[in-house]
Amino acid sequence: MCLEHGLSIIEPRPYRERTKRTEYPKRVSNRDELRVAIDEALRKKPKDFDELVSFLVEAGCEYKPGKRPSVRCRGQERFARFNSLGEGYTVDDLKEVIAGKQQARAPVKNQQIHEKKFSLLIDIQAKLNEGKGAGYQRWATLFNLKQMAQVMCFLQENEINEFDELAAKADAAVARFNGLGDSIKAAEQRMREIADLKKHIVNYSKTREVYVAYRKAGYSRKFFEEHREAVTLHKAAKEAFERLGLQKLPRVKELNAEYAQLLERKKAAYPAYRKARTEMQEYLVAQKVAAVLLEKEKELAAMEEQRRQEKRDGQDR
Repeated sequence: MCLEHGLSIIEPRPYRERTKRTEYPKRVSNRDELRVAIDEALRKKPKDFDELVSFLVEAGCEYKPGKRPSVRCRGQERFARFNSLGEGYTVDDLKEVIAGKQQARAPVKNQQIHEKKFSLLIDIQAKLNEGKGAGYQRWATLFNLKQMAQVMCFLQENEINEFDELAAKADAAVARFNGLGDSIKAAEQRMREIADLKKHIVNYSKTREVYVAYRKAGYSRKFFEEHREAVTLHKAAKEAFERLGLQKLPRVKELNAEYAQLLERKKAAYPAYRKARTEMQEYLVAQKVAAVLLEKEKELAAMEEQRRQEKRDGQDR
């Protein structure tokens, strides 16, 4: 189990405290996956064997033609010849099925198709389990494996298994964080407005008599110089009220009550805001690592295919 925050990992329990497993789930072999993929392609009613192959490719499989046509599912290292998949799955059998001359074999009970746009947990776990072989060394140079383990832990806790799902949840986390941030900023802005308005109301009240006398003096220059500060404060207050479109000044007591409510709401929002920020950061880190993993996986797959092609070219010479 992983910690809720920080993408951290709890140390495993000592061996003597672990419960020994006595039952293991049946492992689905590569050939099982291939047979299921072919069954799924047959359900689409291909008009010929070539269209069957195109359905397999659309599902993420790779096809290798030749005297012994072979295929492999996404994530599988080796190709398997159709003729090695058993009765009902040879090229001739499949052509007979497509032509309606032979019944397709019934799919194995409870067999599931292992389709995945990008199975994060499987792919990350596979890299962590490659041991100290060439594959491990290759991935160790591309990734911080500890960070990969932390991200995998985070994905398990949140039951995320596909990149599109991770991206959607990351976007939602960003939106949630921004929404809370905007709410806090709005409260702070209104609190500043209230504080400014209170200041002008107090100044307006204190300088009202002076300004009335200034007006009765015919806006005398001499009176203004003698009471410059009070007159200036009063004018500034009137201009502020006009900008706000106030027909009637609110009571300071009412403003104090609104300010207190906003302050309380702001304080109450901060724990959720901090939690949303942590969640957003976790999702963004996981998304970044997964995106790099996906891109590198594609690069390495292309390199591997190029290596195999060069090997085939060398054998043909």
